[in-house]
Amino acid sequence: MKIALTIAGSDSGGGAGVQADLKTFQAFGVYGTSVIVAVTAQNTAGVWAAEGVSPTLVTAQLEALAEDLPPAAVKTGMLFSAALVTRVAAALRTQRWRPYVLDPVMVSTSGDRLLAAEAESTLRTELLPLATLVTPNLREASLLTDLPVTTPEEMEIAGRALLEAGAQAALITGGHLAGTDLVDVLVTPHGTIPHRYTRIETQATHGTGCTLSAAVTACLARGASVADAVESSHEYVQRAIRHAPGLGRGHGPVDHAVAATIPSTKAPRRPPT
Repeated sequence: MKIALTIAGSDSGGGAGVQADLKTFQAFGVYGTSVIVAVTAQNTAGVWAAEGVSPTLVTAQLEALAEDLPPAAVKTGMLFSAALVTRVAAALRTQRWRPYVLDPVMVSTSGDRLLAAEAESTLRTELLPLATLVTPNLREASLLTDLPVTTPEEMEIAGRALLEAGAQAALITGGHLAGTDLVDVLVTPHGTIPHRYTRIETQATHGTGCTLSAAVTACLARGASVADAVESSHEYVQRAIRHAPGLGRGHGPVDHAVAATIPSTKAPRRPPT
């Protein structure tokens, strides 16, 4: 069984963060390990409080896994502070853990900031050049590139800017686009692949970004290409939203227990359009 590692914050509501990542890894038949860098008190209505774990303890978690349970793929989510971003980046370089999926969690679904503003530039310089894939939503893509990102055309432009900044590929997620016809845009050195879908009218959107990046990480751990991993992960998240359990009074969780389609590692890469 392959191992996938999530380095992220804990969500007491269970719908996002480390909890969502581990559930998603399980759905894709991958053994999940975790390094918790922050603890949050939150539910479907919002984030009540958050505290970072000490850099010393984060390093100890990373070293413990490197010694005994090295991952086949790794993702990062909420990293809380510039000091923790720097500590995680150093470990990724030292351990040479690849593939690496960077989910630049900056703001929660409810609008609460999850990454200190002063850490944004550190994330750009320290982690973006290490990323096999970076998976920002519209707001995160704009913060990372200093560009407006409100249309599919601007999503592609931002994706190319992220590649120029060092990422090997960028998936800009379009769940916050206006209208009912939405698109996620995968930008690679070989071209652009749009993933089109229709908006599902629901409040069950908590943790969808975490779930998507975790699904991609699991697929990469199993040997899939980035394009095939994104396609399978996109289908999984849409299915999980449609079957959401309807919990909580705010932005509820998706159903991580839905069936996942695991891409073949022998299938040819889907050609870019």
